[in-house]
Amino acid sequence: MTIGMGSVDRYLTEDDVRQVVGQAAASLNADGQRVLVIIPDGTRSMPMPLMFRVLNETLGPRVRALDYLVALGTHIAMDDAHLSRLVGAPVVNGQVGRSHIFNHRWDQPDTFIQLGEIPADEIGALTDGRLVQSVPVQLNRLILDYDVLLICGPVFPHEVVGFSGGNKYFFPGIAGPDIINFTHWLGAVITNYNIIGAGYTPVRAVIDRAAQMIPRPRACLALVVTYSGLAGLYFGTPEEAWQAASALSAQKHIIYVERPYKRVLSVMPTLYDDLWTAAKGMYKVEPAVADDGEVIIYGPHVSEVSYTHGRLIDEVGYHVRDYFLKQWDRFKGYPGGVLAHSTHVKGLGEYDAGRHVETPRVQVTLATHIPQERCQRINLGYRDPDAVRVDEWLADDDPDTLVIPKAGEMLYRLKEGA
Repeated sequence: MTIGMGSVDRYLTEDDVRQVVGQAAASLNADGQRVLVIIPDGTRSMPMPLMFRVLNETLGPRVRALDYLVALGTHIAMDDAHLSRLVGAPVVNGQVGRSHIFNHRWDQPDTFIQLGEIPADEIGALTDGRLVQSVPVQLNRLILDYDVLLICGPVFPHEVVGFSGGNKYFFPGIAGPDIINFTHWLGAVITNYNIIGAGYTPVRAVIDRAAQMIPRPRACLALVVTYSGLAGLYFGTPEEAWQAASALSAQKHIIYVERPYKRVLSVMPTLYDDLWTAAKGMYKVEPAVADDGEVIIYGPHVSEVSYTHGRLIDEVGYHVRDYFLKQWDRFKGYPGGVLAHSTHVKGLGEYDAGRHVETPRVQVTLATHIPQERCQRINLGYRDPDAVRVDEWLADDDPDTLVIPKAGEMLYRLKEGA
């Protein structure tokens, strides 16, 4: 049964949060046990300081241990200063009071435990035959040191899985590389255009199946967050809490437009500090861009393609999905997560293998401090960020242009029939 509250018309107060977390703590059956809370990193809008404080005050006195694990996926690890900003309390040597805050060390193979394997025939059924291969399921072995696993994170429209949150905090949040690469490539095969904001998807089905192998009780606090406030907070199993939160997210995070835009300026907040994360400026608007339109990702603070995968992206570049599918022998050795990111940034398009001609549906231009030469090398457009005047773009009344002052969370779609 799901506990919680949410509304399209109002935002939750701190008292509301305390009420939901209090009910969650009472129903968690964790008294005297060790609890590990799985939380997002700094690339997600989230009232983490509030949740950290309320969880420690409400659940902390009832349990033997209350520790936190940052679901980095393959993002860079957070030092004490970044962790302090994340949780709103001084973190010293990865610790606040009696609570430890761990980074997920996705880059260290010895930190994983093998939970099992999803066989190829089951993967084929879950993916509607798109991919048929066995998938090893590995997870951060830290989970075995705890009695209860509690996810605490937001739900947004997402380019790989449809809507983020729920069991996604396990896979890819604290998972091993095989299932991370598999699920991301599966999402790329379906395409961002078709999967983002699409509800329950084949990728979600694979993630939920993998989560059934986790040998510890799982629970979830799923949040629906906007720049204006917290719209919803739900507690239950990861599946139940995600379902409730994604339903509200579909109402709060999707903007339907009457006709496609020819040009979009996505102004990226500083929490997206490389293109790997700032690419949401493309993901979240692609469905609302006209054929032959342009998306400009504006982030003068961004100077790196990816802090963790930049070398591989320099080798691969950004391309439409069929560029890889039609040359699979050439690219099958690259991580699926890297190839997926490439296709998500480039968007829909076609590739004529006979003529070696790639035709993306949309032009993607970077107005960042990634140098022009590198933009050209990775197959993206370049615009001088110092020449972009956001106030002038906002003042322009061009109906074919969309300016998003804080891009990355709201999904833009065409109204049905538009």
